[in-house]
Amino acid sequence: MNFDLKALTIAAAANEKCDLLVLLVAEPTPAASDPLSSLVALALKHGDLQTEAGKSLSLYQPPAVAARRVLLVGAGDGSAKSVRKALTAVGPALSAPALKRAVVCFSFDVPAQALTAAVQALADATYVFSATKPSAKPCSLDKVVLGVPSKAPLQPAFARGVALVLGQGVTREWANRPANHATPTRLADAAKALAKLPGIECKVHGPADVAKLGMGAFLAVAQGSEEPLRLIELHYRGAGKNEAPVALVGKGITFDTGGISMKPAAEMDEMKFDMGGAASVLGVFRALAELRPAINVVGLIPACENMPDGRAVKPGDVVTSMSGQTIEVLNTDAEGRLVLCDALTYVARFKPRTVIDIATLTGACVVALGGLRTGLFSNDDALAQALLDAGEQSEDLCWRMPLDDEYAEGLKSNFADMGNVAGRAGGAVTAAKFLQRYVGDMTWAHLDIAGTAWKGGAAKGSTGRPVGLLVHYLLDAAQAAPSARQPKAGKAAKSSKVLASSEIVAVAKSITPEADAPKAASSELN
Repeated sequence: MNFDLKALTIAAAANEKCDLLVLLVAEPTPAASDPLSSLVALALKHGDLQTEAGKSLSLYQPPAVAARRVLLVGAGDGSAKSVRKALTAVGPALSAPALKRAVVCFSFDVPAQALTAAVQALADATYVFSATKPSAKPCSLDKVVLGVPSKAPLQPAFARGVALVLGQGVTREWANRPANHATPTRLADAAKALAKLPGIECKVHGPADVAKLGMGAFLAVAQGSEEPLRLIELHYRGAGKNEAPVALVGKGITFDTGGISMKPAAEMDEMKFDMGGAASVLGVFRALAELRPAINVVGLIPACENMPDGRAVKPGDVVTSMSGQTIEVLNTDAEGRLVLCDALTYVARFKPRTVIDIATLTGACVVALGGLRTGLFSNDDALAQALLDAGEQSEDLCWRMPLDDEYAEGLKSNFADMGNVAGRAGGAVTAAKFLQRYVGDMTWAHLDIAGTAWKGGAAKGSTGRPVGLLVHYLLDAAQAAPSARQPKAGKAAKSSKVLASSEIVAVAKSITPEADAPKAASSELN
């Protein structure tokens, strides 16, 4: 699908030849005598249209309008939240057969944040996963024109929306793939494919490299699987080489059975989403290649499976992490923190200005916050506030959780420096306290996305979160940081851009395994 940004008045929109014209109507409503404005006024007068976000009125070939079909859609107060809700509601109309070209026209001065949200909502509404489902019919929509009263001031917001769609598309595509189509090796291949884009480099470490580094906790989790682990290292270089990077560390458990501490069978298939943190790092790097901000970013993904064969780590085993601290593995289903702790130790070598880890870490976070907000933990107030602000700007919300020292008491062990669990009470917090033992004096935040990375039930699938939050944070950080150069203009700054559907599926299919294998709950349940 192509997106195009165009200066378009309501009167001019009536002359746009397209299969579908969506006119977003907000308060106050337009007052003019052109055909579309007259239609809106008449429909409002008779109560057939409401400005409440998502309410709509469908028209077919109305007089003096070139579009075959017209949708008048309420956009509430015109905010990003209302615009997203409005366009989500018209998703079925956008997916109609034989629909090739659509125009989405704003009848009001759209805020920049709302335009970004509109691009994302349109992409979400037309997304179809097809990598392992040949019968899935892709959306026939080829081009969407976004008509705004004034184009130039909104070009950066449009570019950001396009880049976010590309990044979230990568995240969704990989998180949605079954575990036999998204092994650690194939995840590493996806990272290598990203390295073909501007400013991105990739290095992949295998089991021997990880063993040489002394990552005993990571190795312990992987030892029960036939699939070899991969430590994926990505670099985006957008600033001077002496500028400290932001480090993103994404949990990459490509399938989580729970190990010897086996998960219940119900909904265990959803544990293919346990690499949601890793997928979000891939998505962020895709967006960075598009936007080219003046910042350096390191991405680190410890990728492996957590399986229960005869070599698997057992409850009560003691392993030695890269930091030298020993860990008593009291529950093998608390594996995410074991791979992350070694990755956090490793990432310190890049002397990052900030470290953010992203992980589908605990069922306890789902209980605490549900699927609306990501759990945010941080040892730095300024970083926490910056992430909260980025979440609000991107509508990818998070909520700060506590890190009191007393929460770490339950991690004490008689046989190691610490246990890997501390009981059910406050499980999301104690998991964060475990990770905090490995960050030293680095400025650090932990995002527990167990409740926000995917949806279950009829809407089962990846949400693409928290790519929006992270990209907004990085763009803000790039503006705040001194840089040796100005950001380069990326491809997304153009008015038309090919989006995720064709590009991402092509990359995914290029590394699809030759044959399917049988598929081997919430994430860590502690």
